[in-house]
Amino acid sequence: MPEWLHIIIRSFSILVGLFFILKILGKKQLSELSFFETIVGITVGDIAGALSMDLAVSYLHGVVALLIWALFPFMLDFFAVKSKKFRDFVEGKSTVFIQNGKILEKNLYKEKVSSDELLEMLREKNVFKVADVEFASFEPTGDLSVLLKKEHQPITLGDIDPNPPQEKEPQAIIMDGKILEESLSTTKLTKSWIQKEMDERSIQIKDVFLAQIDGNQKLHIDLFDDTKELPHPPESKRVYATLKKCQAELELIGLKMKNQDHQDFYQQQAIQLTKLIQNLEGHLNETTEKN
Repeated sequence: MPEWLHIIIRSFSILVGLFFILKILGKKQLSELSFFETIVGITVGDIAGALSMDLAVSYLHGVVALLIWALFPFMLDFFAVKSKKFRDFVEGKSTVFIQNGKILEKNLYKEKVSSDELLEMLREKNVFKVADVEFASFEPTGDLSVLLKKEHQPITLGDIDPNPPQEKEPQAIIMDGKILEESLSTTKLTKSWIQKEMDERSIQIKDVFLAQIDGNQKLHIDLFDDTKELPHPPESKRVYATLKKCQAELELIGLKMKNQDHQDFYQQQAIQLTKLIQNLEGHLNETTEKN
């Protein structure tokens, strides 16, 4: 067998092997690496490179070495999950750099971090004044976690409303010109509803690069053709669609209830909403025609 073909076969088999090793180790190995994981990654890369290019290296010995080095982080993660002491020893602990608004210089020296580097890490967190920081911790991954003082924290909806409405995750219902069946079951939408929305905008599903629907049943569409402008459906159409979805959800919740009284309650609410939709349907359609 020619050497170049031998190298291709070895390289491809090693690449496939490394792929499955990373799949077994999990996503953690692909994110921020610890000190030991960095060493393992460099060593495994060197072994894989030598095994691919150096035909004098035994293929069997190289594969055994790869498996051993790959086994180490797997075993360390296993014991780290079971024992905090072991986890602290292997992965290290976080170091407090700022506490109660004061910089702890001894901890900076311990981690060999200068004041300039501390300010740089703070700027990466969009913090430009040390005086605004209540607490900052240097994590084992090399990242800086920052807690601002109360008066410098941004206002959130929870500060205004202690019981804000739950925000639902937007769902992609069309991707690369194809309807996502799984998303339809999650959002309780139908293909006919999607097609109706496309018809109202005079576009075809195959022309849609990405379509998302948010928790308020508002549809956001991005086309392959960025030069084409999308007409928006009348507001009455969105109101009608939202009412229909609420009706379907009430019926579905009623069916899931084990208590008969609860089932009857939700079914009655669904019936009342159905009557409301029927009463409003003529007005909504009339509004749409006027628009």
